[in-house]
Amino acid sequence: MTSAKKSIVVLLGILQILIGIGAVPVGFMFILDPTGASLGFPLEWIADTLFRNYLIPGIFLFAVNGVGSLLGAFLTLRRHSLASLVAVGLGAFLMAWIVVQVMTFGPPPHWLQILYFVLGAGELLLGWQMNPNTVGNMIGLSS
Repeated sequence: MTSAKKSIVVLLGILQILIGIGAVPVGFMFILDPTGASLGFPLEWIADTLFRNYLIPGIFLFAVNGVGSLLGAFLTLRRHSLASLVAVGLGAFLMAWIVVQVMTFGPPPHWLQILYFVLGAGELLLGWQMNPNTVGNMIGLSS
């Protein structure tokens, strides 16, 4: 493995750990307290959405962005053959998660939404760079 590839692996693993560490406790708190009150999130923020409380968003935040990112980091740092695909998927999911939030709550986006969108884009791009042929073949972009 080249030094550039090693740098991508380490940077991606660290990025996934940071995303996971940020998502696990917040998602867990939404699961424990679906009203959002313990985190200062009023129910009015989601009153015009499909959700009656923060339970379902909390489960997704905990499971996908939290545990999923930590699992992705494990796969990345172990250089598992699926690590690049997992990273691209998680990055795309995180970016979509943020876009839906901004569309739901309206602009302007909060600085944390911008930060996590950029982190998701970084995860997607680093995952692609980690193994561009595998990712391209899986999504039908390579011949």
